[in-house]
Amino acid sequence: MTTLEVADKLIAYMRKGQMLEAQEELYADDIICIEPEGGMVPHFTKGKKAVAEKGKQFASMIEERHEGSCSDPVVGGRYFSISMTLDATMKGMGRHLLEEVCVYEVKDGKIVFEQFFN
Repeated sequence: MTTLEVADKLIAYMRKGQMLEAQEELYADDIICIEPEGGMVPHFTKGKKAVAEKGKQFASMIEERHEGSCSDPVVGGRYFSISMTLDATMKGMGRHLLEEVCVYEVKDGKIVFEQFFN
């Protein structure tokens, strides 16, 4: 798959709320994930299984999801980026509006790197 094809598939999964399925199909086994420092989940995660567990950890912290969105991708070479928002009530933390720019790197049709900025 090309970078654009991977990006379009990821966004389609995200818009359907199927992040675990997206990770299973599109992420490389040795993916690296970097989250903003001081966030709700670990800053650095390596490996498809560990990234999936981090996602489950974050999902378990959501009490109520009010709204969420992600943009169409901007693609350059083997990289693409999207913007994401999540309006959610977090358990014990109240309502938060999370806004991030997400950058992904694709090699051999798989996402090998993701980094989130807020």
